Amino acid sequence: MTHDPPHSPPAAWPPLAPAAPLAVLVSGGLDSAVLLAEAARTYPAVHPVYVRTGIAWEEVERLHLDRFLAAVRTPALRPLVVLSQPVTDLYGDHWSLTGVGVPAAGTPDEDVFLPGRNVLLLVKPLLWCHMHGVPEIALAPLAVNPFPDATDEFFDQFSGAVNRSVGGRVRVIRPYSALHKTEVIRRGLRFPLEHTLSCIRPAANGHCGACSKCHERRVAFREAGVADPTSYAANP
Repeated sequence: MTHDPPHSPPAAWPPLAPAAPLAVLVSGGLDSAVLLAEAARTYPAVHPVYVRTGIAWEEVERLHLDRFLAAVRTPALRPLVVLSQPVTDLYGDHWSLTGVGVPAAGTPDEDVFLPGRNVLLLVKPLLWCHMHGVPEIALAPLAVNPFPDATDEFFDQFSGAVNRSVGGRVRVIRPYSALHKTEVIRRGLRFPLEHTLSCIRPAANGHCGACSKCHERRVAFREAGVADPTSYAANP
């Protein structure tokens, strides 16, 4: 009989001397990039996992992620694992696929909600961890995430169901679940944050400067009191 492990944040992150490998669900974004870079300096092996879904900014996101991975390379950092979970048949003409009607700066967080996003991003990585003997996978949702698939209940119940389906015990950890983006930026000052991507309507392989995520990024750097290394195609 399997028992579902708890998914509360670790008491300290990163742990001082972890013995087991870790998987980290990564995009090209600030939060998961800093999480990965911190893990790669303490864990004996860190497996970055990227899930391809077919969203409009994916190609540019991968460019940034590949640059970041190259810049933070350590002996513990393993090659990027790429899994496919296409949503084109599910999302249809949604703005995340078409690039039309992308939420602009100043729109509410709810406007960038992608239905079932964490379901789609988690199911294959959880199974990959089970099949490769990796006992934990780390994600980087923050304290202010308002979406229903970012709650304690969701992570507990969903990962528990996947574990039961294969007789597994893979644990989901969310070390940044009590942090705000300003705190993550300060934690990441020693890392090449210029190689991260927050944009949902990239321009010239970089930040458009006009979408809601670019706005959120600008504000976070300003509130953190940190110089923003990002090049934006448009000024606010």
